[in-house]
Amino acid sequence: MSEENLEKNDSISKNFIEQIIDKDLDEGTYTKVHTRFPPEPNGFLHIGHAKSILLNYGTAKKYNGKFNLRFDDTNPMKEKSEYVQSIIEDVKWLGADFGGHTFFTSDYFDTMYECAIKLIKKGKAYIDELKAEEIKELRGTLTQPGKNSPYRDRPTQESLALFEKMKNGEFPDGAMVLRAKIDMSSPNINMRDPIIYRIAHVTHHNTGDKWCIYPLYDYAHPIGDAIEGITHSICTLEFEDHRPLYDWVLKELEFDTPPKQIEFSKLYLTDVITGKRNLKKLVEDGIVDGWDDPRLVTLSALRRRGVTPESIKKFMELVGVSKSQSSADYAMFEYCIREDLKLKKERLMSVIKPLKVVITNYPEDEVEYLDAENNQENEEMGIRKIPFCREIYIEQEDFMENPPKKYFRLFPGNEVRLKNAYFIKCEEVIKDENGEVIELRCSYDPETKSGSGFTGRKVKGTLHWVAAPYAVKAEVRLYEHILKEGEPLIKDNGDWNVNPNSLEVLKECYIEPYVKDAKPGDSFQFVRHGYFCVDSKDTTEDHLVFNRIVSLKSSYRPD
Repeated sequence: MSEENLEKNDSISKNFIEQIIDKDLDEGTYTKVHTRFPPEPNGFLHIGHAKSILLNYGTAKKYNGKFNLRFDDTNPMKEKSEYVQSIIEDVKWLGADFGGHTFFTSDYFDTMYECAIKLIKKGKAYIDELKAEEIKELRGTLTQPGKNSPYRDRPTQESLALFEKMKNGEFPDGAMVLRAKIDMSSPNINMRDPIIYRIAHVTHHNTGDKWCIYPLYDYAHPIGDAIEGITHSICTLEFEDHRPLYDWVLKELEFDTPPKQIEFSKLYLTDVITGKRNLKKLVEDGIVDGWDDPRLVTLSALRRRGVTPESIKKFMELVGVSKSQSSADYAMFEYCIREDLKLKKERLMSVIKPLKVVITNYPEDEVEYLDAENNQENEEMGIRKIPFCREIYIEQEDFMENPPKKYFRLFPGNEVRLKNAYFIKCEEVIKDENGEVIELRCSYDPETKSGSGFTGRKVKGTLHWVAAPYAVKAEVRLYEHILKEGEPLIKDNGDWNVNPNSLEVLKECYIEPYVKDAKPGDSFQFVRHGYFCVDSKDTTEDHLVFNRIVSLKSSYRPD
């Protein structure tokens, strides 16, 4: 292939953001690449934020540039230090290296105040004393232009004096605001004299009570980018209409080599809740077990559930980067989780709904240790020893007293193989006073030991099992989507419309003894049941709790 074609193919393989950056570097607009992830600390991050984090960090890394984690903390009414710490932990967990230093927009409040004074002096900003409702009314609509405020042409010195009094705390909340003076007839509503400062007598998590006026996001964001030397301000598509204001602020404040804003489409994932308002209400109403409830898709919830950063990265690669809005199927995300875990995790036997089996012709006091592969798809993971004895547990669903045709599991008179062990045959069924099956009496054939080369006869069913006296008792939690499929989250009467099957807790489950020393965060595949992780919140030394990460069944097929 010619050098020209190689360059052409390389260009095609790059996403549109990388193509813009290449052009900027080639033309000398920038000599480096510097990106940032700028969350507002008003909640926990979710799977959608992971796309922005990985895109901004990955882009900087690809160009040997820099990546900042900056908190856009301009709204102290909704922000908390708790959220700051959770975001830092999430970004680190995803592997986005921000150099160990966090930036805060609030660190630049002094500079932003001086910038506002500069705009007033240039005749590009003024103090408006209209009430919020009046400002909204004069703003106009998408089809009708706005109208000038009666305070729009107030003298510069008067605006400067009032702005200083605002800063000094001489006015109550809502008494007045500072507005940029742009164009009330602009077809872009964001350019119709937007508010850039408001009064708020609120203690800030970072600056305390130093300030009682706070800049608005659309004003603060470009200034923060410029101060930090950001070259490419990569953000989601809803900020596209805000870009003219972003550029206006940078132009009027005369920053050298101003950053360039580039928008990409958000990640919309089916069957999940990502809106911060709904997430916060679910937590506050006690519908979920905090922001890290494994039914949610906050990053802390995914981490607690046992999802890996690698699987999230794989998912984002499949989703891709574009300008067009689309939604990704949750099944694709689950596929990426399985693909990441399948060669990494030991495949153990567990019984989550146990039925006791007594092997009547096996010696009562004997135990033998059988070989089991840790992962049949990865020989390098080796083998382990599993105990086998007279009393075992199998799954309740693996026995039927009156089975239909083509049922190949255990039933009276039928023979099956126990995985890694022997053939057993059901001889007797024990029931309680209500007629419920509580125990099976079976016989085993010692000639049929797994790996012995026995070829005398074949059976069609193979069951997983655990040795009753040696199994580790645990609590297992099975999850489904918290949303009812095709239904709204909130009913017409205002009640939550949560899927009643979103969480199933099984308190008497038995797992082979390999897990007895498992620590919070350790994960395994449980044969037939899926991948499971030791819960980091509720597990104690004498009480193991496992969260199902994902089942083994998949409805997604990659192209």
